[in-house]
Amino acid sequence: MEEKKTIWSLQNDKRTEAERNVFKPTGEQPKSKTKAYVFWAIIAILAASFSLTFLQEKSIEVCMTSEFCFNSKDHVLLYTFYIFLNILIVVLAIFIAYIIGKKIGKRFQL
Repeated sequence: MEEKKTIWSLQNDKRTEAERNVFKPTGEQPKSKTKAYVFWAIIAILAASFSLTFLQEKSIEVCMTSEFCFNSKDHVLLYTFYIFLNILIVVLAIFIAYIIGKKIGKRFQL
């Protein structure tokens, strides 16, 4: 004889039909969180840039042009923005190299 298979349920079928349908697909696209991720990534890079200015013991002078110079101790916010731009350039270069490498990889794929 074949025994009846036991089906376990934590709710003991106490859920209503509306509660069961909560997890069914609605057909709506989920909202994209890309803008929020980019915003918080920029905030994190700015915070890291600001903290990097205090890790140096001696003052560093940076000249953008022959007449426009600033140092890391007197112009903290300007130096923070300078570090932020350098980090951003490196991150964008890595991202662009990734995209180019991906396209070259697809072209040589068999």
